[in-house]
Amino acid sequence: MASAAEQLASNINWGVFGKAPELRARIWFTLGALLVYRLGTYIPIPGINAAELARLFAQQASGLLGMLDMFAGGALGRMGIFALNIMPYISASIIVQLLTAVSPRMEALKKEGEAGRKQLNQYTRYGTVLLATVQGYGIAVGLEGTPGLVVDPGLLFRVSCVITLVGGTVFLMWLGEQITQRGVGNGISLIIFAGIVAELPAALFQTLDLGRTGALSTFVIVALLMMVPVVIAFIVFMERAQRRILVQYPKRQMGNRQVGGESSHLPLKMNTSGVIPPIFASSLLLMPITIAQFGAQGGPDWLTTVTALLGHGQPLYILLYLAFIVFFAFFYTAIVFNPVETADNLKKYGGFVPGIRPGKHTADYLDFVLTRLTLVGAAYLSAVCLLPELLISQASVPFYFGGTSLLIVVTVTMDTVAQIHSHLLAHQYEGLIKKAKLRGRK
Repeated sequence: MASAAEQLASNINWGVFGKAPELRARIWFTLGALLVYRLGTYIPIPGINAAELARLFAQQASGLLGMLDMFAGGALGRMGIFALNIMPYISASIIVQLLTAVSPRMEALKKEGEAGRKQLNQYTRYGTVLLATVQGYGIAVGLEGTPGLVVDPGLLFRVSCVITLVGGTVFLMWLGEQITQRGVGNGISLIIFAGIVAELPAALFQTLDLGRTGALSTFVIVALLMMVPVVIAFIVFMERAQRRILVQYPKRQMGNRQVGGESSHLPLKMNTSGVIPPIFASSLLLMPITIAQFGAQGGPDWLTTVTALLGHGQPLYILLYLAFIVFFAFFYTAIVFNPVETADNLKKYGGFVPGIRPGKHTADYLDFVLTRLTLVGAAYLSAVCLLPELLISQASVPFYFGGTSLLIVVTVTMDTVAQIHSHLLAHQYEGLIKKAKLRGRK
């Protein structure tokens, strides 16, 4: 027999949206904020030669710049004010989380609750401004190094370019926080999601056009169309997969009655770290590669060699990418789930895993299970992120399908739908309470 929550969930339909004004307001606010972001990607940085920029990106459409442009929602190809997108914020988050794991002072801030979290968020904002300034200056120098790309190169252009790019990143950081607080879903993730989805129609049209002209074989196009739902279904399955560890609670005498004696489950996800490892890996790789890509033209021979080795499908790039993914999969899992703390909480409330002694033995068992789950999760992330590298280098696919972009699209969609579902369930519970004649309620 279905539970009350399951019965409420089965009654959710499109008509329920009309009876949830707060949810509608949140959805409209989210859509409006994303519309502002999309409009900002079309505002160019002053002093850029648009024709020369279009020619440069036409040559690099299937390379690194094409992937960067997809994450930026086309802002990099137009060299808009949001060209850096939200990547400096993600890089700053990486640094803060690394410091939290190695610095006792930062770890103490993390344990202080809401006040400590606010302080860490402030450090992340400062780091975002610093990283955006460094990356903005690197882009300005790289733009000046390409002949004909900057109308009037010099100190004034560099200053205006850095201020514009840093201001765009700070605005996106603020916009993402507003979406998280007043909208639906995680604002930072939705901004990246919107940038990726906005470029998908153009990429699909380009692929079909290459098939029409014969540059891309019909077999490759059909295989891509068949592979898309399979890969998406695989990602959804792996993101929902979990290992449920049985936890039992003994019976206890409280007054004149016995309580406890029930059993529950401790769910351990197959991919506890989510989409964070590929995002972190991309962020760390994109900073040096972007500077190398811009500076390789007319630069020293060693810089040209490094740029070639860090290209799509190259062994060095794949090796570094996979190494970062595996490292961050284990690192972030260790941050979000502490087996010792979980075992202590179970022991505190009388819970135990059948056949395992409470305390240290339970912590060792949880760590044993979680390590193997994380290994499978890291292999799954590596396989999905390796897919676009092979498609681009071996099959000459003209767009970035799979990897970080597809993971973000699928996971952000799942999380946002889950939040909308939770809002609708809460609204239905509220409606039941209003209809019920509860004693003491006005």
